[in-house]
Amino acid sequence: MSRTISLAVIPGDGIGQEVTAEANRVLDAVLSGSDVRLDRTEFKLGAERLLADGQTLPEAEFEQLKGFDAILFGAVGGVPGDERLRDANIERGLLLKLRFAFDHYANVRPTTLFPGVTSTLADPGEVDFVIVREGTEGPYVGNGGRLRADTPHEVATEVSVNTAFGVERIVRYAFEMAAGRPAQKLTWVHKTNVLVHAGAVWQRVVEAVAAEYPGVAVDYMHIDAATIHMVQQPSRFDVIVTDNLFGDILTDLAGAVGGGIGLAASGNINPDGAFPSMFEPVHGSAPDIAGQQKADPTASILSAAIMLDHLGLAPEAERVRAAVRADLVTRGGEPRTTRAISDAIIAQLA
Repeated sequence: MSRTISLAVIPGDGIGQEVTAEANRVLDAVLSGSDVRLDRTEFKLGAERLLADGQTLPEAEFEQLKGFDAILFGAVGGVPGDERLRDANIERGLLLKLRFAFDHYANVRPTTLFPGVTSTLADPGEVDFVIVREGTEGPYVGNGGRLRADTPHEVATEVSVNTAFGVERIVRYAFEMAAGRPAQKLTWVHKTNVLVHAGAVWQRVVEAVAAEYPGVAVDYMHIDAATIHMVQQPSRFDVIVTDNLFGDILTDLAGAVGGGIGLAASGNINPDGAFPSMFEPVHGSAPDIAGQQKADPTASILSAAIMLDHLGLAPEAERVRAAVRADLVTRGGEPRTTRAISDAIIAQLA
């Protein structure tokens, strides 16, 4: 029986437009000849749209996005130093608004050191772990404010919000993932010796959920220790679960360990399916190289593979990852254009 997937595409700005185009080409290639069809709608949102008509995420388009099966996102951001964008927080007005409004509480970022890829580490060993970052709580909720702004006596607060409900669902999601992986190991990361109130909630919930997964080995690390171990011995990790801010920091470090942010993919997941999940490379819009065919689309292509997994198309997702893996082995040191990389991955699919 044929199946149609409604896909919202938000290429955004800069290289986001280029890499998203190549990810879509790979999606078409891997689904060619199958009974699955992608029905795409493109949304022009980002810095260019804001400069054109002053809107970040119009209400009508926000409502329209709710009806899609998934969202493929590129990157947003204008030219650094552009005064027209100085006071515009596009990330919060677009990306974070979608994450919070669509309850993307599971931010999933796998890190794999593929054969043929050089890590920033001299001897990393086997690198194959997933960071599960809570996506709707912590200090990113915007609970805070400024008093006596722009004076010598200014006071700024940024409150980190942690609920037992929110912590339990992300911890349970991470345990489920760990239980399905060969190593069956989960590391939870926090700063319980200093952030004693939030840390107590996390510790209580992890211990309670762990009792339901006796086959999963569990350990704990302070966030500062986790950064050391990720550099010294990344092979010790399997599934990491942590809060919004700590996860934001760890995932970028993980990208460097795995060979660079050009390979770092992510999924902003609503596991309940109440809203569309969103899939994006974690790099920025890189306006300095936009339009030059210098951007590596691999992270966007791997994000599309995570999307295929989420949509129940695991064999197709694995075909994409296998094609990327095969291509990375053959790349060598010569730089290739954005289109040439996707062409090579599509050739591996064939």
